[in-house]
Amino acid sequence: METTSYLEPFIETLGREALTQIQLKKFQMMLSPVLKTNPFYRQKLGEAGIKQPEDVQTLEGYQRLPFTTKEELSANQAAHPPYGTNLTFPRERYIRIHQTSGTTGEPLRWLDTEESWDWWARCWGAVYNASGVTSTDRIFFAFSFGPFIGFWSAHEGARHIGALAIPGGGMTSLQRARTIYFNDISVLVCTPTYALRLAEVAEAEGIDIANSNVRLTIHAGEPGASLPSTKGRIESAWGAKCYDHAGATEVGAWGFECQAQNGVHLNEGEFICEVIDSTTNQPAEEGELVITNLGRIGMPVIRYRTGDHVKLVGEHISTRCACGRTFRRLEGGVIGRIDDVLIVRGVNVYPSAIENIVRRFSEVGEFAVDVYRRGTLDEMEIRLEVSGAEPDMVSDAVAKATRDALGLRVVVKPVPYETLPRFELKARRFTDHRRINKS
Repeated sequence: METTSYLEPFIETLGREALTQIQLKKFQMMLSPVLKTNPFYRQKLGEAGIKQPEDVQTLEGYQRLPFTTKEELSANQAAHPPYGTNLTFPRERYIRIHQTSGTTGEPLRWLDTEESWDWWARCWGAVYNASGVTSTDRIFFAFSFGPFIGFWSAHEGARHIGALAIPGGGMTSLQRARTIYFNDISVLVCTPTYALRLAEVAEAEGIDIANSNVRLTIHAGEPGASLPSTKGRIESAWGAKCYDHAGATEVGAWGFECQAQNGVHLNEGEFICEVIDSTTNQPAEEGELVITNLGRIGMPVIRYRTGDHVKLVGEHISTRCACGRTFRRLEGGVIGRIDDVLIVRGVNVYPSAIENIVRRFSEVGEFAVDVYRRGTLDEMEIRLEVSGAEPDMVSDAVAKATRDALGLRVVVKPVPYETLPRFELKARRFTDHRRINKS
């Protein structure tokens, strides 16, 4: 492993008890203005008996606070358009507006002050530092710059560490591939799906992208970069190390993969993170991730149920990583959205599990999955773009691998190359026709 680079070495290597005390102190500091002038949380926490910051003294006390849900925030913005009442300061204090991708409902609109935007940049600085990005790197952002926050915050993080930032908005995939190759780019930032698409385009145009100067790729938006098969495919295509990162518009850049690449670290210097059983709401090693951000006072979230299904690494929460950090880690990053799990003939299937199987096969390009109710039985169908002379053989192998891994018989069909959709942002490969038919 290369020399470990820390953004805040003292915080990142603290023991669990000392780290918890710092988190609680930061939380109390945030509560001071929030309880005074934020209508949403003043009412919500007041109903829970929290009138002043000193009412939360311990981790146990913190864990008795009410959860916040996306549905609750959406309803608040609908009732108090356009931004809701979760605002700690007057509107003139805010300098940025972004919104969620809207993949699970009406987009949430989120505002940042100068201070919280600087905080976002620091969080991305932790992402870059952990993967070994430095001020000498040239970072290419392969996506359009719309209202989604991820692109802008990643770009701002590059400024924070002093690296050269090259935006790829308004370009075709071919233009982006050429820009990367001819401009000596050393770091690529995009979704894992789009990294594979760019490599595919480069290969078709005779651009030897694997021998370019790209040495690192950083990805978010999908579980792919933590899936062994997808990570391996990206690293082979680009000749570079592939790193995962996790965040959300309403939360912040809360997770990063270090150079030891043994799970995604929770950025516990800037967030209080819990994993709970989503049925009992009790602490668990595997379940739903709940987060409080500690540096976004202007529009915070407190005990926010992210809807992400995760699993903590190790039996003990203070397990030290090989990189030296004591921040807890998630095995496999974000396994998937709790709402996205597919129940097929009694088997719980996360889309990431299917992707990890399909990506083992180098002959497969893009793929799509459909779930149907036919008669009294559910059926899963996987369509594959397969290169080479034996598409049926590859399809049969994928079907067998799925059956062996998940105990589920599926129908696998080859389709002609370039007939399935390509994606720049979050891929939408999975369609549950049972839900569509119900609605």
